[in-house]
Amino acid sequence: MLSSIHTFSDASLASLALTLGQLLPAPSLIPRLSSPAHPPAAVFEITNPTDALELAARLIGLLGALLLGIVRGLVIAFEMAWESWWALVFGFTVTGAIREFVSEDQLTEYLGDDGWREVAYGTVFGASSSSCSFSAVATTRSLFTKGASPAASLGAFQFASTDLVLELGLVVLLLLGWQFVAAELLGGLVAVVVLAIVYRRFVPQRWVDAAREHARALEETECATCGMAADPTDEETIAETVDDTRRHFCCGGCRSAYDPDDDREAVTAGPELLSADRWQSATANAIREWDMLWRDIVFGFLLAGLLAALVPDTWWAALFGFGAEGSVTRHVSNVVLGAVVGVLTFLCSVGNVPFAVVLWQNGVSFGAVLAFIFADLLILPLVRTYHRYYGTRMAAVIFVAFFLAAVVAGLVVQFLFGGLGLVPPVEAAGGTVPGTYTALLNVVAIPLLLVQVYVALDPDRRRALGNRLAPHVAGVVYRTHKLLERVAYALEDRGLK
Repeated sequence: MLSSIHTFSDASLASLALTLGQLLPAPSLIPRLSSPAHPPAAVFEITNPTDALELAARLIGLLGALLLGIVRGLVIAFEMAWESWWALVFGFTVTGAIREFVSEDQLTEYLGDDGWREVAYGTVFGASSSSCSFSAVATTRSLFTKGASPAASLGAFQFASTDLVLELGLVVLLLLGWQFVAAELLGGLVAVVVLAIVYRRFVPQRWVDAAREHARALEETECATCGMAADPTDEETIAETVDDTRRHFCCGGCRSAYDPDDDREAVTAGPELLSADRWQSATANAIREWDMLWRDIVFGFLLAGLLAALVPDTWWAALFGFGAEGSVTRHVSNVVLGAVVGVLTFLCSVGNVPFAVVLWQNGVSFGAVLAFIFADLLILPLVRTYHRYYGTRMAAVIFVAFFLAAVVAGLVVQFLFGGLGLVPPVEAAGGTVPGTYTALLNVVAIPLLLVQVYVALDPDRRRALGNRLAPHVAGVVYRTHKLLERVAYALEDRGLK
């Protein structure tokens, strides 16, 4: 699949460039400005009717080439989504279960100090948490306001909860290959160390205290699910009383995803691990992840496919071509630019992996691709959230710390993996799971997700959905039975049993 990206891109862009080139050198079709000799009524004067037909033909050719490129981009997007679909379903299922059986209050007890042990706890807990960047930022803020240290919460936990989670690793494995997964894990640990050093050595305690007070002093009119602003005067804001507490939700999706039992006691053994109620809540957590992330994921695949089909290789080479090939200057500039592109793409978490595939297929260095993936916590909507949560000064600290961590991690994996000969050839990336197994796993994942959606619904909506679907399911079963009956009769008539 990945090798086909260049084929699509070269074919469509060659046609597009040829058509554009043919459009330009037609002097008789150039608009004439009004003058005494040419009054305003004759702004576009075509001296030869043949020229009009030629212009129309070229415009049609240009439109056809563009539409062909878009179709090819959609095909690429579908192929990447198909390869990673089962991994997303499996990853969100595991994440939902972990979030149900691990208590947030218990996490805070392990993250109270800024020692390396607490940083390690923050990394492990973050890697077991939500992969949605917005959800991770909201959870981090809750841990920080409850007393978790900035190194363990704002640094290790927040980074690991988006860049070291299971589903991200699975998608990277399927689309880019095992070398990128190994680099993601090693680079992620390097990034955590950089973040811990920044917060432990360079951020004064008074800045931390001011940021914590700012976060605690926020008005309670924020979404109880995702932590984003939920202005009571906004017509989309939903205000309800839940468990004798007034809650605000920024949208209907967050209201339906809200679980008031999020902070139930952690369970590590015993009969409650098999409790249907707890597993129903775990399923609801998985669906909540989908609800918060599906737009980013779909947009990421579509953007990656269209860029692969429509943007010429020469553009990527010009953007990331500073310095001689293989030089330190080239590697450093690529890594910094990779992080900058990550800031500007508005893609976060799993949604930026397809775009990373496009960067890798267009000559961007190994470390720069990792820096791009690690910069997902620096997109502008999240930076605004940091400012609202912690104030201007701490938001600036968070931005600089994450950017520095992404760049340093990218450089480390670039030079280490390059020195060990572990950087894969471009054409060898991806395709980790054979096509037959991918199809089989996707066939299993589709009904699994449908069951999760059904279980996550409240009883009334589940009953209504069941009543609506029952006649259709019965119709399918009846028609299938009739079809098999006819096949049996036909075989019997032919003397076959």
